[in-house]
Amino acid sequence: MKLEHSSRIKALRAKLTEAGLDGFIIPRADEHLGEYVPKSAERLAYISGFTGSAGLAIVLAEKAAIFSDGRYTLQLTTETDGNIWERLHISEQPPEAWLKANAADKLIGYDPMLISADALNRFSAINMVATAVNPLDAIWHDRPPAPMAPAIPHGIEYAGESSADKRDRLAQILKNDGEDAAILTDPSSLAWLFNIRGADVEFTPLALGFALLKSDASAILFMDPAKIPAETMVHLGPDVTVATRDHLQSTLAAFTGRKVRYDPASMPVWFKTTLESAGATISPGTDPAALPRACKNETEQAGTRAAHLRDGVAMARFLAWFAQAAPRGSETEISAASKLLACRAMGDNFKGESFPAISGAGPDGAIIHYRVSAATNRTLNPNEVYLIDSGGQYLDGTTDITRTLWTGPGPAPAEVKEHFTRVLAGHIALAEAAFPEGVAGLHLDVLARNALWQAGLDYDHGTGHGVGAYLSVHEGPAGISRAAKPVPLQAGMILSNEPGFYLPGHYGIRLENLLMVQPAAFPGTERKFLHFETLTLAPFDLALVAPEFLSASALEWLNLYHARVRLMLGAHLHPDHDAEVLTWLKTATRPI
Repeated sequence: MKLEHSSRIKALRAKLTEAGLDGFIIPRADEHLGEYVPKSAERLAYISGFTGSAGLAIVLAEKAAIFSDGRYTLQLTTETDGNIWERLHISEQPPEAWLKANAADKLIGYDPMLISADALNRFSAINMVATAVNPLDAIWHDRPPAPMAPAIPHGIEYAGESSADKRDRLAQILKNDGEDAAILTDPSSLAWLFNIRGADVEFTPLALGFALLKSDASAILFMDPAKIPAETMVHLGPDVTVATRDHLQSTLAAFTGRKVRYDPASMPVWFKTTLESAGATISPGTDPAALPRACKNETEQAGTRAAHLRDGVAMARFLAWFAQAAPRGSETEISAASKLLACRAMGDNFKGESFPAISGAGPDGAIIHYRVSAATNRTLNPNEVYLIDSGGQYLDGTTDITRTLWTGPGPAPAEVKEHFTRVLAGHIALAEAAFPEGVAGLHLDVLARNALWQAGLDYDHGTGHGVGAYLSVHEGPAGISRAAKPVPLQAGMILSNEPGFYLPGHYGIRLENLLMVQPAAFPGTERKFLHFETLTLAPFDLALVAPEFLSASALEWLNLYHARVRLMLGAHLHPDHDAEVLTWLKTATRPI
């Protein structure tokens, strides 16, 4: 494969020479600038072999560099050819700095549908040239076709609010801001706004397209009509027009003299330049659907609780099986992940995994976003650490959970238990936090790290990401990390709580539950506060807990959480079919 990538680089360089370009930028994103892309848009993987969910490559005539974040440092090393690529940490050595050092006086091409206005501005010191045709696409002769899965209605029993009401809500926002329309490029926003779901990308129920929402609450949905069945046309109603993507430019050209909302941080720069060429006024602003989508309504909140309860039952069955199977040393990373998938598939409303399970035994667990394959599949050996990060897509909710387990049968080393418990202490500190309205995720990130910092330890990823309602397992606009945007947390938001610790070559530890922001009542206090409701229901492995590293309040939290898990899951496990699971659950949630 590395020889194949070398020939592709050579072919791309020839195309660049033909176009009079000295280099080209290849982002991981597709035209929607999101994390989840169809196979037809996996350009970065095609040219480099890197399959991570975040990254960017730059190809020059004589050298090339590939960038990603701390989650993928080890993966870059294993998946790309060091003879072709400089592998760089995107925060420590930003692409714009690398270009300035290596090609300050060169002409560098970019596809205007694959980069946002803000991202392009970071290259202001470079001679950047927009290409009409992506030169990489020109050499990708066996490129998969664009996905054509149907867009289907998402019932009001799950959505909790009609599309018409959502459009009215957002249209009022546009009117209040004096805007005539808003561009929508995020398929998650389309899914939420129009109450539709699809299957254009793996693991996330998206129907790819664009939309233009007008201030009169009507909308144009730019999606191949062949993807819209008759029932969906009826569902969309008379105020939503469906048009092909070919009509985008002519539609935008009609907005001469009108004010259109465009998010320079999350939308392709092509929309900005096209609107400006038409004489429209750009109104910089966030996607109007992003924040309302993140704040789940009562129906969505009830749905996600129900989904997490079913997911918890599946996890209990898996973990009980694991406790028996792991010490034998006969299971593998793939077989364990397959077992968990089979347990989830038994649940109602299950539609599939919410992302490929990260199933890492021993040193593979230290690769933060490890993805097991037939070539890397490792046996789960006795007496080692195993990390399983997985999730489910249910019609009523999306789940994401990580548990770090000891395979046994012997006791875990003291060092491993200390590392695990420090991670657990951080997890608990965040879970039991209360905070005033206006606080953002970046203000809370330290809570999850403090116990690790006290031992000179840390982890190179965010602590929490937003999660959708039968949508993306990674959802904006809020997050919990030092790099998160200062978006105040609001009631109804769902975020992950996943501190970790990774010892390369040995093991990885990550402990993840999903949290939902809720109002917090403090008698006698006028100021409004918020706190977290823990949604995930699954025991933490007590074989890895060293109680001396937990405060009294943290230990109390753990025991109360386990009592809740035991009560809720026990009520939904079958006393006959799940007798062994119930026995295991009682032991796994015992107070310590």
